[in-house]
Amino acid sequence: MLNDVVNVLACPVCGSALAPAHAALRCDAGHSFDIARQGYVNLLPGNARTGTADTPEMARSRETFLGAGHFDGLADLLAEHVASALPRGACVLDAGAGTGHYLARVLRDTETAVGLAIDVSKHSLRRAARAHPRVGAVVADLWRPLPVRTGSVDAILDVFAPRNGAEFRRVLRPDGVLYVVTPTARHLGDLVPDLGLLTVDERKQERTDRSLSDHFRAYETHAYETEVELGHDDVATLVGMGPSARHLSADELRTRLGKLPDPVRVPISVALSVYLPHRVDAHSEAQ
Repeated sequence: MLNDVVNVLACPVCGSALAPAHAALRCDAGHSFDIARQGYVNLLPGNARTGTADTPEMARSRETFLGAGHFDGLADLLAEHVASALPRGACVLDAGAGTGHYLARVLRDTETAVGLAIDVSKHSLRRAARAHPRVGAVVADLWRPLPVRTGSVDAILDVFAPRNGAEFRRVLRPDGVLYVVTPTARHLGDLVPDLGLLTVDERKQERTDRSLSDHFRAYETHAYETEVELGHDDVATLVGMGPSARHLSADELRTRLGKLPDPVRVPISVALSVYLPHRVDAHSEAQ
């Protein structure tokens, strides 16, 4: 619930602390943000653009595919590393949380941790708000200053999502940890050329490390490799939940799927990278 995480939230207008006020969150300066009946709150600034947000169809596909258990091994790996390292009463920020599937899996292995799901798609956050009783869901843009208080979260999850190193470092405690999940070039195998999906750069890991290097140091990386058997409907749902859904029409997808075996064996290949924040000197923290 939002009440579980309101102490780490900040007003997107003035940066002040937020507090519950009837069916809204309000700061001392009087800025107020209504809580939607589905349980999330929108903290986007008024001039924000949400053109890249997941559509209702993409959110539905994501919930269906992940709910079927195809990526459960990855969720288990993430939970194994994150939950065991959390202090009591920790706050876990899931950046680009989508439907909250991975955050809920982490919280399931803890008794006192709370989760903050941030995504730019209100359609996804309607699902994230009910993914676990200790999840609070907030609409925000990862590329803008996050509506989160400085040094207030213990861990950040970033699973197949954009990475804002400067903001991640700002909101993370000095002893916090950033967990990033990225696909490798082997991810989804022949589905990529056969269906015309977006490709993954062979140097993805190197680029990710470099993009975060001003604020984090790479600590360790864990490979996750497996295969899943997917029917054509499962593959269509998988495509529908990701960015390729914006570039591949339903008719073209059906045509290309018709040329593949049913079911088809699909490789899952990702890297779970762990990053530790660089120390911030006293002068910088005072800014």
